[in-house]
Amino acid sequence: MLRDWCGRLIGAALLCFAAEAQAQAWVDVERPSARALYERIVSFDTSTGPQNVAMANFLAEHFRAGGFAADDVRIITANDTAGLLVRYRGDGSGGRPILLLAHMDVVPARREEWERDPFTMVEENGFFFGRGTLDNKAGIAHLASTFISMRDEGFTPTRDLIIWFSGDEETTGATTQALLGEHRGLIGDAEFALNSDAGGGQFDAQGRGFAYVVQTAEKTYASFTFTARNPGGHSSAPRADNAIYDLAAALARLRAFQFPVMWNDTTVQGFRNAANVFSGPEAAAMRRFAERPGDRVAARTLSQNPNISTLLRTTCVATMLTGGHAENALPQTASATVNCRIFPGVPVADVQNELRAIAGPNVEVAPLGPANFSDASPLRSDVMEATTRAVHASHPGVLITPFMSAGATDGLFFRAAGIPTYGVGAIFIGDEDDFAHGLNERVPVESFYQGLTHWRVLLTELAGRE
Repeated sequence: MLRDWCGRLIGAALLCFAAEAQAQAWVDVERPSARALYERIVSFDTSTGPQNVAMANFLAEHFRAGGFAADDVRIITANDTAGLLVRYRGDGSGGRPILLLAHMDVVPARREEWERDPFTMVEENGFFFGRGTLDNKAGIAHLASTFISMRDEGFTPTRDLIIWFSGDEETTGATTQALLGEHRGLIGDAEFALNSDAGGGQFDAQGRGFAYVVQTAEKTYASFTFTARNPGGHSSAPRADNAIYDLAAALARLRAFQFPVMWNDTTVQGFRNAANVFSGPEAAAMRRFAERPGDRVAARTLSQNPNISTLLRTTCVATMLTGGHAENALPQTASATVNCRIFPGVPVADVQNELRAIAGPNVEVAPLGPANFSDASPLRSDVMEATTRAVHASHPGVLITPFMSAGATDGLFFRAAGIPTYGVGAIFIGDEDDFAHGLNERVPVESFYQGLTHWRVLLTELAGRE
């Protein structure tokens, strides 16, 4: 199990608790301004590029008004949207800069489908409702509020802290790619990144925090097309070769196929820790897999749970289907979209070759747009220790474990660029209330405020003086 770093030594524990108490005192003062900022940024419908630009400009002015020099607040444009970079200058005694990540854009929300206006933040029944409250404007509000309040207090970090608020994480990632490709000098030789858009805590059915995951790896997102072609003909004269049947046969083979079991430090440690939370055969299988990575018996048991199975291997699944051109004609073309979530470190070309073998000679397999892949980040003890203290400041004793995400975030681009990235989002939420990308998206009110403590402790641990 991961150690409780706050309780390692009595002296360290006393210092830890004192720092947390001081952080909580500051946070109590921060609450009204953080809530006001949160409410304001939720009001921007950043599912569109122009509104994202407007929000970037609003936040840039907010940072300048908070005392940050104009040269340290930069807007970077890409396509029709923009990202925002803010540098909090340190004295350099603590090492290289740390990046802090969040994204301003959101997925679309239709007013007629929501119970409330998705772009008006409403506090009700112990939750903040609104599109982006969870994904990821809580992270924006946490980081912006923490930066400005710490500057007001005269805090000088021991290393530069650099915020990057991207503008299109939910779509193309063009702003982050522009930062890394065209403006890399603005982040210099950043040592690692902390991502507010990944990781986080889970409440149990009684509303108590019981687990927190640090995202240290994420799967590669890649889509492919399966296409079968045929000369076609009149439907009154069926023939043995048929584009739809050829495609259907290929998809049936894909359905039956499983990629090989894989593992890395993150998944092994994750299973070892999760075995203490799960029960029954799954807990035993997790423990066995952690002791003997790749164990077939354990993998067979874990594969029966779709949420756990995705941590064991690359997955590819058909998600869209088209075929034929007329009801009275044999199909000339039939195609399917196959979406893959590729285990970290596996080249996309290797997966494409496997899909070609599955599809067979009568079906073409082609990539559907570019794909970016990266390996897992190393399990840094300083990040894990600081995160443990930050989480335990509000949720003492909660299990903390590294985690590999099946979804994709901006962290993928930073890992691929050689910057280890760790998802350390502050929000705790129950499964039944997690509606990121869904209707009536929400965040527990107290969890939002505890997030201010989380980031305050995390940044002072990693960039403050003892």
